[in-house]
Amino acid sequence: MWAEEDFPLPRGVARLVELQPEDNTCYVMFHGTTRQAAQQIQAKGFRQSEDGMLGRGVYLSRDLDKARRYPLDILENQRVVIRVIVNVGRVKTIRYQAGMQKTWHDYGYDTAWVPANCGMVRSGLEENCVWDPKRITVQAIIKPKTQQPFYQGTW
Repeated sequence: MWAEEDFPLPRGVARLVELQPEDNTCYVMFHGTTRQAAQQIQAKGFRQSEDGMLGRGVYLSRDLDKARRYPLDILENQRVVIRVIVNVGRVKTIRYQAGMQKTWHDYGYDTAWVPANCGMVRSGLEENCVWDPKRITVQAIIKPKTQQPFYQGTW
């Protein structure tokens, strides 16, 4: 459980669920990045990546644990997470590396979703790729921190 997960949800926005994102629903999602990149995103908005596992788009997750791991190539203390609200539009589920993995948008989908534990993502955590950055509204830049476990007993 992350300390940041206890914020109030805006009206009409859903929190992480185990099921596939429903078409035309707004969700709280997270994007891991550097502080400098987060400030640029906050000022100018998201831009599509040139490529990735799901092709072009903005990579997000409804799972804060997934987002806090990025970028992979920098130290954890240099990472931040951007909390956003996303209207996913029409969602395509991608469970394996083939088929519409990188062409989903050509078929009228707005978001590609990789389910947790389907074998495509090493971490086993879900991933989303949103084609149009205008579907994403930045809410806050957060520094993920784990909640301190409650210790009962003697030292």
